Amino acid sequence: MESSRSEPAVSERAQHFLKVLVERYIRDGQPVGSRTLAKDTGLELSPATVRNVMADLEEMGLVASPHTSSGRVPTAAGYRLFVNSLLTCREPSADDIAALRNRFDAQVDAKSLIETASNLLSGVTHLAGVVMMPRHDRNVFRQIELLPLSETRVLVILVTSEGEVHNRVIGTDRVFTPSQLEQAANYLNQMFIGQDIGAVRRRLLDELKHAHADMDQHMIRAAALAQEVVAAAEQRDDCFIAGQTNLMEFGELASTERIKQLFDAFHQKQEILHILDRCIAANGVQIFIGKESGYALLDDCSLVTTSYRVDERVVGVLGVIGPTRMDYQRVIPIVDVTARLLAAALRQ
Repeated sequence: MESSRSEPAVSERAQHFLKVLVERYIRDGQPVGSRTLAKDTGLELSPATVRNVMADLEEMGLVASPHTSSGRVPTAAGYRLFVNSLLTCREPSADDIAALRNRFDAQVDAKSLIETASNLLSGVTHLAGVVMMPRHDRNVFRQIELLPLSETRVLVILVTSEGEVHNRVIGTDRVFTPSQLEQAANYLNQMFIGQDIGAVRRRLLDELKHAHADMDQHMIRAAALAQEVVAAAEQRDDCFIAGQTNLMEFGELASTERIKQLFDAFHQKQEILHILDRCIAANGVQIFIGKESGYALLDDCSLVTTSYRVDERVVGVLGVIGPTRMDYQRVIPIVDVTARLLAAALRQ
């Protein structure tokens, strides 16, 4: 994601120093001093020259000194220049990709695939992995089955047009015979097949509120069972977040109050979903650094996201959340590969 403001003109030598400083700070998490920089850059420069270059970078707002006598750390603007112009990504190895693909191949439904993707992202990057559930233009009622498990327990199976299967065991206050359940399922299938799940839920509620004279008590109760499962199908999790505790390993995020705020944000999900929604129409990997997300609780964090497609249509977004000091050159390819593997698994 490009920054909205233009980047300062930085000399080739200063860019080299910034690149080395950012990579060193990402690795160690400690301010980088002039002596360390002079050694790491491999350039034969006097300490005074190094200090002058660092002073120029600081004047341009690309680095900052946390303390008067300490070294420098990158600012959000410094990270942005690094990501846009200086980054060299490390592609995952063939073995890593094969291992990721095997994890996806072991799953059998969309929800399991989404959970696997979020767990893989957090496990491989050691950050928080977030994956939006696939968003379909229209999720349609395809079929419902009502199967007796015991005298007062019924298994309700709902199948939607997107191939999702929702199962729920529901206790009843009356006994249904298998033929009564079959008759009720046939009635519900004839009434609702091809209709949007949301419309089905609303119509079932209306049916229960104004029960028709020709609906016997068995049919009314069966409609109530169906309504419970349809409501659950409509109210799916919008996204899965895994690995939140990984962020406690980063000193800049590890204060009790900061972690509490981040965990509250992960629990609420709504603002994070808004950010992901903004990425739906974007092409390629999107990167939000610090305040670029527009969400104050993530001002000290970066998000790396990309969309994933099914049948050439964007249906969701996934990515990672971590400190601005994340290893971008490793994280970006992992996010991209995971999106492609998830899309391939969903198509199957």
